[in-house]
Amino acid sequence: MDWSHYRFVSVWDLPAPPGTVYAHLERVERYPQWWPQVREVTSVDGAPGTARIRSLLPYDLVLTMRAHHRDVTAGVLEVTLTGDLEGWARWTVVPHGAGSRATYEQEVVVRRLFMRVLAVPGRAVFRANHALMMRAGRRGLAARLEAV
Repeated sequence: MDWSHYRFVSVWDLPAPPGTVYAHLERVERYPQWWPQVREVTSVDGAPGTARIRSLLPYDLVLTMRAHHRDVTAGVLEVTLTGDLEGWARWTVVPHGAGSRATYEQEVVVRRLFMRVLAVPGRAVFRANHALMMRAGRRGLAARLEAV
C-alpha cells in the first residue's frame, strides 16, 4: 500500500437548487470568499490555476488545477491536480430534497516531502485535517447560498 495515496469523499447537502450550487462551485477564484481554508486562488491564462490551501495544520499546500471535465447538465466539474498533491478532484451536484447534494471526490498522491516522510504516523492527522477543511467549506457555502 502506498501510504501517500489518499481517496476522499465528502457529501454536502445544500439549501439551493443544483444550478445555483454548480455556479458557485465552478467559480474557483471566489472560493476564498466563503471557504476559509482556501487562502488564495490565482489565475493562469485568465482561468483559475493555482490555489494555496491551509487548514488546521501549520503548512500550506499549493496546487495547480487544470479543467479536465465539465458537464453542466450532469452537474460535474472535474480538475486534475499537480503540485503538493497530484491526482484529480471532482464535484457532482444533483437535486436532493428542496435543495442539492454536492459530492466531492478526490484521489491524490502526496508529493510534498515532509508529508511523504510522515505518511504512516501522520495519516490519521492528515485525514482529520482534510475533514475539518471540508466541514468548514460546507458551512461557508451554505451560509453564502442562504444569504443570496
